[in-house]
Amino acid sequence: MKYNIALLKGDGIGPEIVDSAVRVLTALGEKFGHEFNFTPYDIGGVAIDKHGEPLPKATVEGCLNSDSVLLGAVGGPKWDTLPGNMRPEKALLGIREAMGLFTNLRPAKLYSALKDDCPLRSDIVENGFDIMIVRELTGGIYFGERGMREGKYGEEAYDTECYSRMEIERIARVAFETAKKRRCNLISIDKANVLESSRLWRKVVHEIAAEYPEVSCSDMLVDNAAMQLVRNPAQFDVIVTSNMFGDILSDEASQITGSIGMLPSASLGETSRGLYEPIHGSAPDIAGKGLANPIATILSAAMMLLYSFGLSAESDCIVSAVDKVLSCGYRTADIAHGGESLSTDAITDKIIENI
Repeated sequence: MKYNIALLKGDGIGPEIVDSAVRVLTALGEKFGHEFNFTPYDIGGVAIDKHGEPLPKATVEGCLNSDSVLLGAVGGPKWDTLPGNMRPEKALLGIREAMGLFTNLRPAKLYSALKDDCPLRSDIVENGFDIMIVRELTGGIYFGERGMREGKYGEEAYDTECYSRMEIERIARVAFETAKKRRCNLISIDKANVLESSRLWRKVVHEIAAEYPEVSCSDMLVDNAAMQLVRNPAQFDVIVTSNMFGDILSDEASQITGSIGMLPSASLGETSRGLYEPIHGSAPDIAGKGLANPIATILSAAMMLLYSFGLSAESDCIVSAVDKVLSCGYRTADIAHGGESLSTDAITDKIIENI
């Protein structure tokens, strides 16, 4: 098979980690007889410097004409003083919207080889955990009405949280379908004791739950969920929640896996074309030093093979290779904890050896 993949390397360590994923995909293609063609496009800070905007039209068109998209990271102190509509992060919202990506899948799994890297007590994570966070991606406060105005106490800013029934229904169905393929346990996270948008969220999720009697569905307030993730993460199978809550909770979940450098993500819509990226940032302080952990990006490529291309054996091959490398004790600096660590390229070499 032949696949055309758009590369959005972005800023900071983005080019390094995307290059690692490209090397792994190329090796995998040789093993399984697939041809992966890669076309780079500018996004984020590098796009601002070259084109005067964070998301050029050519980038959007390139992504829409590809079979799928692999993204590194965007942003950095260089562009922090720009207005909101010109910041590199604005490109992320824009490309998700342009591609119609309303679902973000963020798995948080504790590899047995990394149990000692988990900051939680050993008795809490003795049996590990495997969580899938289903985050709504194109609604909520990140896309709501916002602005500046004069208020009672002078200048004030506002951002509006808004969800429609349709937006909640479609993300809920994705979550229930995901739970069906796992352990049939879904927890919907909201703030229904305070927010009107969460009350509609909870109402609609309960209605959709009636269509999935085989899936156990319950509600949890977001503040309690934040506590439960560090108290007993193994209780979670699939989580479904709003854009902002999902953003925060998935980062918390990443930390209890041992390193934010380990977690991939998939952003999906109505078509097979998706956007795949690590959940971490651009880490400009270590860019170009060979210290970046490419595993999250490599695992994002594995998710691309599974969700966009339907190549389950190939996806499993990458996941297995990563597991073997970790089990053999190979580490990048973020998970070495003072021990011997491998560079970005060296850990990629080890993964390719196990493909």
